Amino acid sequence: MKIAIYGQYYQDSTEPIILEILNFFSKNKVELVMEERYQETLLEHKIITSKYKTFASHDDINSSYYMLVSIGGDGTILRAATFVRDSGVPILGINAGRLGFLATVQKENISDFLQLVINRKHTLSKRTLLSLTCTPTNKSLQDINFAMNEVSVSRKDTTSMITIDTYLNGEYLNSYWADGLIISTPTGSTGYSLSCGGPILTPDTTSLVITPISPHNLNARPLVIPDNTEIRLKVSGREENYLVSLDSRITSVGNESILSIKKTPFQINMIEIPNETFLKTLRSKLLWGEDKRN
Repeated sequence: MKIAIYGQYYQDSTEPIILEILNFFSKNKVELVMEERYQETLLEHKIITSKYKTFASHDDINSSYYMLVSIGGDGTILRAATFVRDSGVPILGINAGRLGFLATVQKENISDFLQLVINRKHTLSKRTLLSLTCTPTNKSLQDINFAMNEVSVSRKDTTSMITIDTYLNGEYLNSYWADGLIISTPTGSTGYSLSCGGPILTPDTTSLVITPISPHNLNARPLVIPDNTEIRLKVSGREENYLVSLDSRITSVGNESILSIKKTPFQINMIEIPNETFLKTLRSKLLWGEDKRN
């Protein structure tokens, strides 16, 4: 079994987690291939003393890998998805961060859950992604032009709101006068969209969410649409540029540019472990059912 390792190093708090993972795989004779820069970081901090085989880009990830293990928080998984892309290699998230809806393996249960995975006692949760094209062409949006959580537009270098003309399958929907607009996948519905008042979608829902960010027209509310909808945005404002983000990747785009957003032809496979389901994560992370009055 060959497994790719990718992660973020959060000072001393992450060291025990990393060592437990590496020791577990070593005892079970798993072939490990570590992301190049991550290995350099671990060597620099003397977390590891010997080198592993490495990978450096998505071109190095193929069907010979059983999975990619992401060590960090949800942001780390979103970056890990840029290595996996359309290879079909599943991602297992080990939570070394804080809240974490995607990183389902908690630090208290690492070895037990990894044993289930290498015994192949797990399922796959398929996650929808969004692709983005820009007219005129923007070089920053050509190589990694997809998002697992959301595509968002927002104002830049100004306190003034922007106007976002929005079309669904060519039909005019609305002109949002707001700080920005979020187009979220079901996976991203527990992220930025949720903090702006959007609904939570289960990962297998075949829908997207359009959520305005601090809209001036207060009757503008989040909208759930089918995930086969093509969304077209045209943004205008007082400044020459505005910001476009794909998950954590941000670039500047010129006023009056046309953004086209639609579902990608491929999905990301997330490993789901028995008893660590999305619904259990919701109850745990959002404290559903807990009464703090007692």
